[in-house]
Amino acid sequence: MGFKCGIVGLPNVGKSTLFNALTNSSKAQAANFPFCTIDPNIGLVPVPDERLDKLVDISSSKKKIHTTISFVDIAGLVKGASKGEGLGNKFLSHIREVDAIIHMIRCFDSDDIQNVNPDVNPIRDLEIIETEMKLADLESIQKRIDKKNRKNIEEVQIEILEKAMNLINEDKDLELLNSEFELKDIKQCGLLTTKPKLYVCNVDEESIAKGNKYTDEFISKFGDQNTLIISADIENQINELGDDNEKKNFMEMLNIKETGLNNLIKKGYNLLSLETFFTSGPEESRAWTITTNCTAPKAAGEIHTDFEKGFIRAETVSYDDFVSNEGWVKSKENGKMRLEGKDYIVKDGDILNFRFNT
Repeated sequence: MGFKCGIVGLPNVGKSTLFNALTNSSKAQAANFPFCTIDPNIGLVPVPDERLDKLVDISSSKKKIHTTISFVDIAGLVKGASKGEGLGNKFLSHIREVDAIIHMIRCFDSDDIQNVNPDVNPIRDLEIIETEMKLADLESIQKRIDKKNRKNIEEVQIEILEKAMNLINEDKDLELLNSEFELKDIKQCGLLTTKPKLYVCNVDEESIAKGNKYTDEFISKFGDQNTLIISADIENQINELGDDNEKKNFMEMLNIKETGLNNLIKKGYNLLSLETFFTSGPEESRAWTITTNCTAPKAAGEIHTDFEKGFIRAETVSYDDFVSNEGWVKSKENGKMRLEGKDYIVKDGDILNFRFNT
């Protein structure tokens, strides 16, 4: 399954530089002028997981297949984007396709990099972007609940859209929808302002370890649970180092414990309540992404829909047991393999082998 994150923000805040760093590529053109990105760039990134490396060794797997995360670099939005300013609604529409939004926020001073606003103010910048998304949602809602269109929409969707419209007009948080409606129904509405959000404060090299006055102000208002401090430029420099020891030494010099990618993945998994299960054998060891509290048949469906439809049982070993027993054979011999049925809730790190009817 993986998940898809859209990187949004004002022009020249470092979105394309971060995208290049995260995807370790040069797909995204990074330049010092607004609207450098015209079409959204999409990068598919394998999710690092040391557990998968261990499973490959134990099972002597021919292939190692990571689960993935997609990053979408969306053009810089400006005040008035919902009305066509800058690159307008074309790019707001790209945000509707992602699972979560990464708000890229400028938290550094620079005379060399243009700023579309006269000063650095991360809270104001975030409010500009969120206002444009709210206005775009309002326009979308009004079209969809129009008399000639609403006959094609389920009643619960109409209720959510009308409630969302009232909340936006009253300048209230759309998270209030969560207390009245099912999450799956809210997601189906495709509203920008209901998508989960991560905040990335882009800083200079001196501010990586401890932040600065801009990050302090931002975190005091929005908290640190879904906020990361990253230097997109330094992340790029780390990726340009080919040797792992060089990367490690460079990070230690800058007092960085983990890369921005690893931090983003951890925060993203937590934000979206995602977990990982594995399949492992001589042909391949593979990681799969599921939501928390996922049943065994649903997990099987991530591999193939036929696995879910014809699900019989799941041979299950916890990661720790699989490692300590050095694979499937000894796990079975030592009673560490369990046969789980349709009601089993898959746990993070489980190694599964599904039995199903064709």
